[in-house]
Amino acid sequence: MDISSVFQIATVGILVAVLNQVLNSVGRSEQATMTTLAGVVIVLFWVIHHISDLFSTVQTLFQF
Repeated sequence: MDISSVFQIATVGILVAVLNQVLNSVGRSEQATMTTLAGVVIVLFWVIHHISDLFSTVQTLFQF
């Protein structure tokens, strides 16, 4: 996991936060909730990919 992945996750977080505030101020709280949920799912897919890489690296490290 390099620094660009952290910046990507932070970018998604900032965009979701801005969209959430805009949609809530307009009165579209359902769409704001769905936007937040979509952002969380996208970031979870990225994090799961990195965790999978970590486990495979640990597995190859401890093989005999």
